[in-house]
Amino acid sequence: MKLHYFSLSGHAHRAHLFLSLLGIDHEVINVDLANGAHKSPEFLELNPFGQVPVLEDGGVIIADSIAIMVYAAKKVGATQWLPDDAKDAAKVQQWLSVAAGQIAYGPCAARLVTVFGAPFDANEVIARAHTILKLIEDRLSTNDWIALAHPTVADIALYSYIANAPEGNVDLSPYENVRRWLTRIEALPGFVPFEQTAAGLRAAS
Repeated sequence: MKLHYFSLSGHAHRAHLFLSLLGIDHEVINVDLANGAHKSPEFLELNPFGQVPVLEDGGVIIADSIAIMVYAAKKVGATQWLPDDAKDAAKVQQWLSVAAGQIAYGPCAARLVTVFGAPFDANEVIARAHTILKLIEDRLSTNDWIALAHPTVADIALYSYIANAPEGNVDLSPYENVRRWLTRIEALPGFVPFEQTAAGLRAAS
């Protein structure tokens, strides 16, 4: 497998992290976003949206980080990560939707402001981040993992942008359960860290 990747993209990181946790050998191909490589004709043939990550598996091309994670889990039969049971699958899907929704428009968007200069209203997206983090904190008050009694693809889909939320001036210190959950994910065999930047709350004083 080949994963087209950008080290500061949380979407790319979650795909890379999940492939690593599954023990799937894959080549990481860094895409030079700064110089517009993601808008080149060659890249747009892989993903017309011009976004990373993109997974190539022989003749199969999968764009979108969550789609890549679902593909990888199904490919190797990792039902502990993506269950076949209807009820458990729905519980996981609920949180995959959160990753694509509230996380994207909260912690992810806040980080886009500070790291990439995105023209969002910083106060608005930071407030959104805290709204979803409070819900996740409450969920983790009685559960070690977000969807089921063990780690699933849902935990990995949420991890990257929450772990680096301080870069978007989102303070994680009020969320003890969230911070413990991040530590549990970081202890999983095959874990790979998300590159950090000196932005937001991580800026050098």
